[in-house]
Amino acid sequence: MPHELESLARLLPPGRVARDVPLAPLTTFRIGGPADLLVRVTTADEMVAAIEAVRSAGVPWTILGAGANVLVGDGGVRGVVIRSEIDGIEWVDPLTLRAGAGVRTFPDLTDRTVAAGLAGLHHYVGIPSSVGGALWQNLHFLSPDRSRTCFIEEVVVGADVLTAEGERRRVDGAWFEFGYDDSVLHHSPHVVLTADFRLERAPVAELREVVRANLQWRDDRHPDLWLYPSAGSIFKKIEGIGAGRLIDQCGLKGHVHGAAQIFHKHANIIVNLGGATSAEVHALIDLARETVLRETGYELEVEIGLLGDS
Repeated sequence: MPHELESLARLLPPGRVARDVPLAPLTTFRIGGPADLLVRVTTADEMVAAIEAVRSAGVPWTILGAGANVLVGDGGVRGVVIRSEIDGIEWVDPLTLRAGAGVRTFPDLTDRTVAAGLAGLHHYVGIPSSVGGALWQNLHFLSPDRSRTCFIEEVVVGADVLTAEGERRRVDGAWFEFGYDDSVLHHSPHVVLTADFRLERAPVAELREVVRANLQWRDDRHPDLWLYPSAGSIFKKIEGIGAGRLIDQCGLKGHVHGAAQIFHKHANIIVNLGGATSAEVHALIDLARETVLRETGYELEVEIGLLGDS
């Protein structure tokens, strides 16, 4: 690492900067090699200072939040990985909640808002994500009755961001240009520092009933991350068909390669059976894509983020 990055150690409290840190424990997949340099930031000011330092040094850098929805390569990630641990939850007004980019949407925000009798974030129970990650991918959840898909964009009304040009500014929800599994954050190196969510009043009992239904739906179909580490859905949704259904039709549900498996309950999820490598997951991704294309004519598109050297 360039000598300029030694300034990071002086900018942050002791223990926040470390070399050659394995990233597997920092992801829900529990897979991945080391970061050349890992920097942990806990406030918006620390995030701004860290990014200014890496930009000034001219080294590659990557933001990591809750480590969900990503697969880190076995060779690790070159340059600097900045782990967003920006904390803080506050009420801007009785219906608007502001949260740091490192705050977990579940359980931190879901529990807080349901207890307050506020609807809008309760749909996302059981989904591991940070606030920054939720905005990055426009976090979404298909209701148990399959009548609609709820998107985080529906409640995002503003945010504090550090732009690609190095300007710290307030933006509204429209600035993110949300799409399905998409936002402006995919296409420019802007960084979320905090986000504001506008919610609606609802009876606590009704919210808890939705929470119970959503959790039951997930328990029936999704792996328990303690037993089967994963990154959620691997491929993007194909309208009206479903990527998992296509993979299942091709007979690949439950297929094992090394210590990685196409999950036996949900074919659009790959799980780590214990000690799986990124290469083994990639092999299953390639197998699913090639088989589905050959047998059905549909082309699967990867949804999760692929970081570092595979």
